[in-house]
Amino acid sequence: MTDSLDRLYRAVIAAKDLDPATSRTARLFKRGPAKMAKKLAEEAIEVVIDAVNGNREAVVRESADLLYNLTVLWASAGVRPDDVWAEMQRREAMLGIAEKLPKTNLKRSIKVSGTPVGPAALLPGRRPIVAIDGGALRKQR
Repeated sequence: MTDSLDRLYRAVIAAKDLDPATSRTARLFKRGPAKMAKKLAEEAIEVVIDAVNGNREAVVRESADLLYNLTVLWASAGVRPDDVWAEMQRREAMLGIAEKLPKTNLKRSIKVSGTPVGPAALLPGRRPIVAIDGGALRKQR
């Protein structure tokens, strides 16, 4: 999978400066990170809707759209796929499996290599949630 995402990332980088009239990627870059984030959120919602509805084929299609839009946002933010994989490896080493870091019950410590580590060390750089756009997000047919 990493090879596929690396190829997608390289294709996004190569397309970002093309003519926005003919390139979806260039159009997203021209519109900026807020539009990229909105498209990513829309695709994530579509994946969720299709998964809940049990539509496997639509989940596959929408997941491809989701990964494309995530890769565009990564490229805009200066994030490379290797950066994400390194974070996954860091979490796996810390928690024993590659999962999302805990955000609930943060009063307790987690032991990393036998040493208790508190919430501040586990979640550096936490940030507030911000609204991207006031418009409603819904799946369009």
